[in-house]
Amino acid sequence: MVISFGISWPLSIFKSFKSRSNKGKSLPFLLFILFGYACGIASKLVASNITYVFFFYVLNFMMVFVDLLLYFRNKLYDK
Repeated sequence: MVISFGISWPLSIFKSFKSRSNKGKSLPFLLFILFGYACGIASKLVASNITYVFFFYVLNFMMVFVDLLLYFRNKLYDK
């Protein structure tokens, strides 16, 4: 699942960057996904269970964060 999402986020970022529009984007969805990855990262840190999965959580968190930043950039363009 984490790897599949990891493949999907760069495509979403590229689409957001090129389109300069928030059409089809949902702020609550991005925030829930970001929260989920943050919980996964926190879980691994609290349990001291740092494995390769931790790397994917961090990588995906960063990609969703970039997509969130593009959301706010595109919100300005939509106005």
